[in-house]
Amino acid sequence: MSEAETECCTGPGYASPQEAIRAPREKVVYTICIYTGTGIEKPDYLATIDVDEDSDTYGQVIARTEMPIVGDELHHMGWNACSSCHADSGMSRKYLIIPGVRTSNFYIVDTATDPRNPTLFKTIDGEEIKKKTNLSAPHTVHCLGSDIIVSMLGDADGNAPGGFLHLNKDFEIVGRWEKDISGMNFNYDFWYQPRHNMMVSTEWGAPNTFMPGFDLEDVGNGKYGSHIHFWDFANRSIERSVDLGAEGMIPLEVRFHHDPDSTHGFVGATLSSNIFHWFKDDKGEVQIEKVIDVESIDVADFPVPMPGLITDILVSMDDKYLYFSNWLHGDLRQYDISDPSKPVLTGQVWIGGLLGKAPVVNGRAVAGAPQMIQLSLDGKRLYVTTSLFSTWDNQFYPDMKSDGGVMLVVDCDNENGGMTLNENFLIDFGKEPHGPARAHETRYPGGDCSSDIWI
Repeated sequence: MSEAETECCTGPGYASPQEAIRAPREKVVYTICIYTGTGIEKPDYLATIDVDEDSDTYGQVIARTEMPIVGDELHHMGWNACSSCHADSGMSRKYLIIPGVRTSNFYIVDTATDPRNPTLFKTIDGEEIKKKTNLSAPHTVHCLGSDIIVSMLGDADGNAPGGFLHLNKDFEIVGRWEKDISGMNFNYDFWYQPRHNMMVSTEWGAPNTFMPGFDLEDVGNGKYGSHIHFWDFANRSIERSVDLGAEGMIPLEVRFHHDPDSTHGFVGATLSSNIFHWFKDDKGEVQIEKVIDVESIDVADFPVPMPGLITDILVSMDDKYLYFSNWLHGDLRQYDISDPSKPVLTGQVWIGGLLGKAPVVNGRAVAGAPQMIQLSLDGKRLYVTTSLFSTWDNQFYPDMKSDGGVMLVVDCDNENGGMTLNENFLIDFGKEPHGPARAHETRYPGGDCSSDIWI
């Protein structure tokens, strides 16, 4: 793929993870920003941020692509095409698919015509999705060759367990993707590894449970998940469900190795604040083990020992490092996973958080903590935002409502390990034109470490 194709999103993807690592440096990034839950009656939007160090507008929001209505709660997004359709010359990584968790509306945004000023191409009505599939509350978007599958967290009424929405390449509703969800209590994130006929999915809770905010009693009442599901990808059915128990409460983000021949992967158990590793053994049986434990800390006026609350994880494109965020404690961690069963802590930085270790970063008081993270393809820059979910933000970091969120960059040593905060980069979303906004997930025009899958 040429430099022009990578920068302008005209290629469908990379031939291999190694090619992705060698891709040109990102010039802009796209970040979801929300007003939902802030008290500001304005639509959520996609912010385009200049990250070209040679640009006159470096470190600035250069475009804001507003959605048509108020109250979507944009959350996660994904590409219409990725490296899973690399050999398909008829496909191109042109559109970001951006759903609203609360409305179930899907917005298809054209990023290729002008990468510095994306435009809304198409809207899929959430009510139509509910009517045709009995699904709502979209979360993870993955390209599946020329088609698209999306994890949906609830039924049309916001109850568990949800399922998976299937869209074709023209963004038409095909129906439900899965054939059988027996054993699935809730839904959240997923990743697939086609060479091994594997898909892995995780559990949060029903939309009716998590949308109003977090209630600790809901955990004891079984309203949050603790299972990870291993699917027969071809048959679209769950092959095995594993209950991670008390040490695996609320397993959220899930990541396979990028190497398509590997069966190794990781999941972050959010409430228990542990990382689990899975793999297939020599007999082809899936094994799963806890490999990282973030210790809870006694904090005054907090009802229980405070967990780190692992809310996002990712694996570097070369499969050497695992990164994750502790949204309550306020730290980002880097682990060398050359031996996936024995991760080694190699870097840590503090940003905001409830432990008070870094209340001010780059001259700005941070209401929030590291949450969504996105690593550059070459593994050298980690983009960090601070919002989790509007009602949870309001509950744990009430000042975010008036101060807004931030985006920061952490420089990563991808050879020897180590992390340092970049002191020259700060996007202050508290100063947006319509008032303080919150930033969530980030994507790059040429693809990123949490979207590309190889067939």
